[in-house]
Amino acid sequence: MREIEVGRITEAVAELCIKSCLYLGDDVVALLRKAKAEESSDFGSYVLDCLLENLEIAEQEQIPLCQDTGMTVVFLEIGQDLHLVGGDLTEAVNEGVRRGYQEGYLRKSVLSPLSRINTNDNTPAVIHTKIVPGDQLKISVAPKGAGSENMSRLKMLKPADGLEGIKQFVLETVLEAGASPCPPLILGIGIGGTMEKAALMAKEALLRKAGAPSPDPEVAQLEAEILALVNQTGIGPQGLGGKVTAMAVHIETYPTHIAELPVAVNIQCHAARHQEIIL
Repeated sequence: MREIEVGRITEAVAELCIKSCLYLGDDVVALLRKAKAEESSDFGSYVLDCLLENLEIAEQEQIPLCQDTGMTVVFLEIGQDLHLVGGDLTEAVNEGVRRGYQEGYLRKSVLSPLSRINTNDNTPAVIHTKIVPGDQLKISVAPKGAGSENMSRLKMLKPADGLEGIKQFVLETVLEAGASPCPPLILGIGIGGTMEKAALMAKEALLRKAGAPSPDPEVAQLEAEILALVNQTGIGPQGLGGKVTAMAVHIETYPTHIAELPVAVNIQCHAARHQEIIL
């Protein structure tokens, strides 16, 4: 059985925290450039130019591409033949977040929900673990800013609401959000399972390569239909009007109970930050 010292996990998480806040993935940059090419509004086009310039400045100056460096969400895919040694996994991840946010001079935004007293190191992270075949560990770090997370929604639809009900709920969520989540957006949508499963799938959907359609043709068709509906709202980049309100829609599904139709929409701003490594 292969072994990994948890100290390696701490080092990896620290590096991923910094990289994810300073650099946007090539997939998201490509979507922003595509949006710029398609945008017909003068205001919208100007906003997209500013966003692309901001990415260049962040990389050149080695500063966060957004002042909100988010609450750190960490996804761990742990091989069932892997043995973690040398300490507690959760503590190792949180120590990585602590070091990353301190060493990277990243804004620390995590606090008690009741006292509102800041923890001063952006811990604890929100950690999701999944046991998978093999002897490797995949770590994905996805800082999530509050502007877009606050606009996310979950609803327990009635089964009779069907596909039209799903589309209507997503559209209502985007319209209610307006300019608040800093469009152009990427929408992560979870359909099925239970309440918490739908919410988790919506967040996981944002880890997919930006703009890549679902491998399921039926789901991919629904993604395309929802994207078209959202872009007919005219909200546009930063809510100033335009053709591109969303750059992509990613949907994940799971079987559900005959009496349920859970749907979660996790809104992601244009700064769709995530970095990953396999140990």
